[in-house]
Amino acid sequence: MADGVSDMITRIRNAVRNESAFVNVLDSKLNRSILDAVAREGYIWNYEVPADTAGVLRVALKYAADGGSVVRHLRRVSRPGCRIYSKVDNLPQVLQGLGVCIVSTNRGVMSSREARQQRLGGEVLFKLW
Repeated sequence: MADGVSDMITRIRNAVRNESAFVNVLDSKLNRSILDAVAREGYIWNYEVPADTAGVLRVALKYAADGGSVVRHLRRVSRPGCRIYSKVDNLPQVLQGLGVCIVSTNRGVMSSREARQQRLGGEVLFKLW
């Protein structure tokens, strides 16, 4: 597989569309750090490594009280064929601050809010709202 991040985004997007409580994604260091950042922003409950399967992370998706998903849209920005980098002053604002971008910086993967607080730019991986 050429792009594990796009695969993870697609799996989460499909699970939200099917209203699944959990989704299995491939285990990698980058996927774990992305899921940590998404969990800190409150878009998923958490993730765990199941004991019965190797190389898989089980992500608990978050839903609102009315049954609607917290994750409405996931859109990949930077791709393996076209990397998109942004300085801290030019980080995209998603829905005027209602959504976030996940950014890969030299201090790890974090949300655009955390990157602005720490005055860091980097590769804009995807937008989430």
